[in-house]
Amino acid sequence: MSLWLGQHRAALVDAVRRLASSPLNSALSLLVIGIALALPAAGWLAIDNLRAAVGNVAQVQQISVFLTTDASARDVADIEKRLRSSGIGRFRFVPRDEALKHLQAREGMADLVAGLPRNPLPDAFVVDAANATPVALEEAARTFADWPKVEHVQLDSAWVRRFDAFLRIARLAVGLLGALFAAGLAAITFNTIRLQILAHAAEIEVARLIGAGDDFVRRPFQYYGALQGMLGGLLAVGMVAGGGALLAGPAGELATLYGGSFALRGPSPLEIGALAGGGALLGWLGAQVSVALHLRRFG
Repeated sequence: MSLWLGQHRAALVDAVRRLASSPLNSALSLLVIGIALALPAAGWLAIDNLRAAVGNVAQVQQISVFLTTDASARDVADIEKRLRSSGIGRFRFVPRDEALKHLQAREGMADLVAGLPRNPLPDAFVVDAANATPVALEEAARTFADWPKVEHVQLDSAWVRRFDAFLRIARLAVGLLGALFAAGLAAITFNTIRLQILAHAAEIEVARLIGAGDDFVRRPFQYYGALQGMLGGLLAVGMVAGGGALLAGPAGELATLYGGSFALRGPSPLEIGALAGGGALLGWLGAQVSVALHLRRFG
């Protein structure tokens, strides 16, 4: 076991030495790998931030139940009782006077509201459904619409479906882009290892002559590819985090203009590990294929 560990340690040291022996070439390779991993990672993180900014419409969706303008306090109590017995979820009552005050507080609406002869807004209930699937929401909206003294039920389920469809398409596009760049990363490592094999051809021939096995010859190149991929993944993390830091200020200002607050989320520890580990795996895979193909000439 100690001999086996010693061989792997020696192979890792040799891979580090080869990376350090040509710093410019190594830096350019790492830059290309970092960009290849950073683009899909940034796209995936952007989708996640967009979903957080807009709100998770798959879990939270409100139904607005507007009563008729002639609804009395008894009618309001009846609707409240129906909502409570339906078990639809949480709800709150919005009196017409409160709705008018909110409308008046909005920019540019004060003069318009002041010119109205009377309050045209109805009483309303805002429902946060426990079951927020589009089918359940639409069924609940139809049920509410049949109740007495209910003038209108508002549920923007079409917007929910469009937003969900957009997220699915965006995830698919990012996934395809990630697969394309992953293949490119493996190809970059394949070519880099090929050049390494050609540069150390004499060393490999001598090692074969003195009895070195295939595993002994392959191991340094495999570590080289994995190490290069891991460092490229960490560089991608730095690129994504740096871009997020630059965009954090403008994103916060934009959210403030819309009356909200939002902070861009950076890569999580799990995502950092996934990028570094994925880069290492793809680098090892490219090195493995390259070594298997190009070492045949030394057989």
